Amino acid sequence: MLKIAVLYPELLGTYGDGGNGLVLAERARRRGVEASLELVAMRDELPAADVYLLGGGEDGPQRLASDLLAHNGFVDRVTDGSYVVAVCAGLQILGRTFCVDGNDEYQGLGLVDVVTRRGEVRSVGELCVRVGEQLLVGFENHGGRTVLGEGVAPLGRVLRGRANDGEVDGYRTDRIWASYAHGPALAMNPWFADEILGTVLGQELDPLGTAADLLYARRRQILTAGLAG
Repeated sequence: MLKIAVLYPELLGTYGDGGNGLVLAERARRRGVEASLELVAMRDELPAADVYLLGGGEDGPQRLASDLLAHNGFVDRVTDGSYVVAVCAGLQILGRTFCVDGNDEYQGLGLVDVVTRRGEVRSVGELCVRVGEQLLVGFENHGGRTVLGEGVAPLGRVLRGRANDGEVDGYRTDRIWASYAHGPALAMNPWFADEILGTVLGQELDPLGTAADLLYARRRQILTAGLAG
């Protein structure tokens, strides 16, 4: 049984990022993998899960979510082997510090050596990132500028938009995928959902011929032509 948990959708669900959990569960089931999806509210106990998902949210909810995660055993779960998919505010929370409410700095969970400061301008619009041989597409809406610590690998290189700093987007560790791409990104980028599933399940996945896969193939074709031009 693959256990997937979307954490605090009432706090970190501003941009529909909770849909990433639906995508992971459905693409697992279509391959014959039994999967459960749980929405974990802020008053719930943290369940054991193979994959936790953190979405984007506004400053106040982000700070509250960080405080809750710091005291409910989440860090221990990840340290002990759970995987995490984090978007925007979730990306910032996992780092050492982040800024909200102007330039006020708050303690993050310290799972990754990154810090997020306030950017000079807000980053809003389409986002396109090269991740290996693939293109990750979505949209961004955030005021942060995220700096990666020494040895922390970015998720990918920015082709359109700003993400962390105009050069790279998010970060990738052995057990964490983090991006500024909203959307939800896994619905728009089924290859990315499969990369996550394959890693979590420890197996190579056969391709699926869903409408989402066909739409992504067409979107990639258009984007590649546009970027080349």
